Amino acid sequence: MITIVHRDARCAVVDKPSGIATHRGWSDDEDALLQQVRDQLHAYVYPIHRLDRGASGLTLFALDKEAARAFTDAWMSGLADKRYLAITRGHPPEHAVIDHPSVTEIWRRETFGRYALVEAAPRTGRLHQIRRHLKHLSCPLIGDVNYGKGEHNRIFRTQHALHRLALHCFSLRLPHPDGSELAVTCDLAPDMATALASCRVAYAGSERTSGHELVEVAHAGVEDGPDHAGDHGGDGVLLAGREHDR
Repeated sequence: MITIVHRDARCAVVDKPSGIATHRGWSDDEDALLQQVRDQLHAYVYPIHRLDRGASGLTLFALDKEAARAFTDAWMSGLADKRYLAITRGHPPEHAVIDHPSVTEIWRRETFGRYALVEAAPRTGRLHQIRRHLKHLSCPLIGDVNYGKGEHNRIFRTQHALHRLALHCFSLRLPHPDGSELAVTCDLAPDMATALASCRVAYAGSERTSGHELVEVAHAGVEDGPDHAGDHGGDGVLLAGREHDR
């Protein structure tokens, strides 16, 4: 049973579990999210966006063509504010705006050992955008088999019981077709919450990051580096006011 976080006459927002595709068109699965939501609501639904199979969290469906068009227009116009929580290997800056070539804004919310809890807000929409951008900062997502680190993915499977991509959409805000604002939030997925609790215990007493920093990274070839993202220079990179963990 899919959790329905919000429903009105024009749309439904559901809490997508990790491990299922949003739409059968992106997968051969018979139990894609769209089909499950359609069957559960007994209504035709129109997907407005998608989450990666391994990700979890808020996913928006329109319930009629006009609403689908209005939501899509808002999405394409940059009027949708989407917020994600992610667990990364390495500590990104406290605040970063990454333009490479799409745009994501991130905030480092917490650190534990070699890992961090990061809030991410994609300002544009490209395939694997958050995953690519955190890789770009040398802080790949835990559980990411394409851009991450196998050693750290195994640590989270064996020590913190997390067996999937550590990415969860917890907040969605955009104009509603009726002229109001649609604003929805949901709790962190239980397996990610459990992994965070495990990390806090396992790495208790480890040095925590602090300081105020704003970093803009644009079109720079930053590859995987140490666990703490360094001061990367070069064409198209502007760094300011950074404090690092040592």
